[in-house]
Amino acid sequence: MTVIGIVGLPGSGKSEAANVAADMGVPVVTMGDVIRQECRDRGLDPASDHGRIAQALREENGPGAIAERSLPLIEDELAESDTVLVDGIRSDVEVEAFREAFGESFLLIEVDAPFELRAERLDLRGRDDMNDETGESLTDRDERELGFGMGKAIEMADVTIENAETLAAFQRKVRTLLREGAEEIER
Repeated sequence: MTVIGIVGLPGSGKSEAANVAADMGVPVVTMGDVIRQECRDRGLDPASDHGRIAQALREENGPGAIAERSLPLIEDELAESDTVLVDGIRSDVEVEAFREAFGESFLLIEVDAPFELRAERLDLRGRDDMNDETGESLTDRDERELGFGMGKAIEMADVTIENAETLAAFQRKVRTLLREGAEEIER
């Protein structure tokens, strides 16, 4: 059994890593889905209220709330698969929750990319440096994510995958991680 957690700032490539895993048949649990569901449960639009509800869940239920709500989803996937990828880790508290639940079977991977490249990618996805819907810039998003404890989570990563080259090069690195293990990734 292996649970691979992905951490990284917005636009770094976390979702692309999850897409590669899914294409390989590796189940993906997206922590953001927990937040989107909570938005819907509260009658709110996940597109415009995601960040606010993520913060509210942590304030209402503690900093590990989203990880705790994700654990049953991960365990369900582990019943059918040897490996599960968890997308969307935002804090050291979440990392600790997963390490407590899965022990040495939990591997934390940081996906890293320079700010300018992340901004360019988000712009191509229609989520540019200034999100017209929320008024939140990439700098604001980074600060919000770091405020959750993402900087500490990034420091806890077992392996860093640099995502500053081509999409194909990044996808190869993720496939190597999933097929051959973390020790085969370029550090």
